[in-house]
Amino acid sequence: MPLATAHAERADALTAAHRARASRGEKHPVEDFLFTYYSYKPAILRRWHPGVGVVLRDAPERAAWRWYRAAGDGVTVDATAFRSEKGSMFGGILNLLRATVARPASFGCFGLHEWAMAYRSDEVRHPVPLRLGREGTDAVVDAHQLTCTHFDAFRFFTPEAVPLNRTPLSRDDQVRREQPGCLHAGMDVYKWAVKLGPLVPGTVLLDAFELARDIRTLDMEASPYDLTAWGYGSVAIETPEGKAVYVARQRALSARGQALRQRLIDAVAATDDTPGGVDFSPPRTLL
Repeated sequence: MPLATAHAERADALTAAHRARASRGEKHPVEDFLFTYYSYKPAILRRWHPGVGVVLRDAPERAAWRWYRAAGDGVTVDATAFRSEKGSMFGGILNLLRATVARPASFGCFGLHEWAMAYRSDEVRHPVPLRLGREGTDAVVDAHQLTCTHFDAFRFFTPEAVPLNRTPLSRDDQVRREQPGCLHAGMDVYKWAVKLGPLVPGTVLLDAFELARDIRTLDMEASPYDLTAWGYGSVAIETPEGKAVYVARQRALSARGQALRQRLIDAVAATDDTPGGVDFSPPRTLL
């Protein structure tokens, strides 16, 4: 199928550098994150799905695929089977997406979550030098109010940084706290696209991966790490000029994330056929 072939070629182009490094046993402190933290192999990106409500007439092999079924003279995604097996996960993700897309974005964190993960610690998460050194890194945290809203970033704060966050975060509060200005929430759109599997059209999946890649770049350029040896610049969020650069890029990425959240909602919401809608509270664990 031409669409499936084009999708696989685009996916291969997006993962080529990672696959080449992996074949040589090389690590990358920025780009590997999308394959290690999320644990999704490049092969997942290659598999194209048309999304819900599309009948494929020249793909008989898909009749044996998980979550597909025969439909007339072709095959289609079996959304009912997916919902039957993944209902709790599906509901939690859709609830989180709807809550986040409806919430105003906040742009005052300045990417300090990465700094909080290194605060007053001799151990760091990446084998990369600290741009301002140990004491300079701590001083930046001490000079700012931590305002992280994303639990999966907050949970990696050092013990000394945890009480400095303006709001204590927990998994149970995720749906109430998630907001679209958060870089990590934007990266997670890729995770939700993968988890929703065949319900998600291939273009949405790859667009979400590209967004996650671009967010990760800003995330690390604004971090306390010196990535010049890897060809990256620095966004010096400890300065007024750096803050302005960070927020401008953060706003643009947030807008892309919001558009993708809505595309995900639109792609899967048609499968939510429970009369009167579905109440998915209290928040569920989504990992």
